[in-house]
Amino acid sequence: MATKKKLSKKTMIDRLKRSSAYRIAYADPEFLESGQARPARLQLELLKTEVGMRKQDIRSTIVVFGGTRIIEPKEAQKAVKLAEAKARKAPGDKALKKKLRIAKSVLEKSSYYDEAREFGRLVSEDCKENNGREFVIVTGGGPGIMEAANRGAYDVGAKSVGLNITLPMEQEPNQYISPELCYQFHYFAIRKMHFLMRAKALVAFPGGYGTMDELFEALTLVQVGKTQPLPIILFGEKFWRKLVNFNFLVEQGTIDEDDLKLFVFADKAKDAWEYIRLFHQSEDVNGKAR
Repeated sequence: MATKKKLSKKTMIDRLKRSSAYRIAYADPEFLESGQARPARLQLELLKTEVGMRKQDIRSTIVVFGGTRIIEPKEAQKAVKLAEAKARKAPGDKALKKKLRIAKSVLEKSSYYDEAREFGRLVSEDCKENNGREFVIVTGGGPGIMEAANRGAYDVGAKSVGLNITLPMEQEPNQYISPELCYQFHYFAIRKMHFLMRAKALVAFPGGYGTMDELFEALTLVQVGKTQPLPIILFGEKFWRKLVNFNFLVEQGTIDEDDLKLFVFADKAKDAWEYIRLFHQSEDVNGKAR
């Protein structure tokens, strides 16, 4: 039987101190990233952003959603010209024809970028009058419509929030978010909570699955009374009416006709902002949400 090598007291203690079990829990990345620690990570994601928002005294927000692929007009025009040049070199290439068609479709919707930027500017000018505490623009922090809304706030020197999410395709925050209000989330659920915790309005521009996800979750929460009534604006009436046949849902009995009153359409930034202002003026006068 082999004789066990006798170790010095110092060596034995040093070995204990290096063990993963000995690490303080909050300084143990292996533990924090484990499945068992998920509840703690959820709490931390909720808490960190809440502490940051309170530190900056952000009291209410206006949420802007929209497609990441809707870019500003000059960039959309460049994309069309590039797609046209490639298609001319290979006129029979179906894939290139498809790319050209999509580029032209994006160009047609690029005016929404300008409207989102104007909306962010209009809201933020009033926000500055309230010391930057009320009606602060908040977006998902990415490109496209989100960038435009943050950019509108940036144009007038106002703060704005970006709630970024980790994705398989890395998403970088757009450059117009206020650095002290640029957050990153792993969990969609916690991010959604922060979108609505201070929301005084939600504006949904044309977009894809992510936009629809956030929109319909907000509509559901208002419909069932899980959140206070708030203005929900679908920006781009033609787009939304073609995308979703809301009247069909009423006809089928899956929603009530009154549920159509949970949202309105708008096509201009000034109209969307005016509706939000009137909504909350009525709330102030009556002492409760209308």
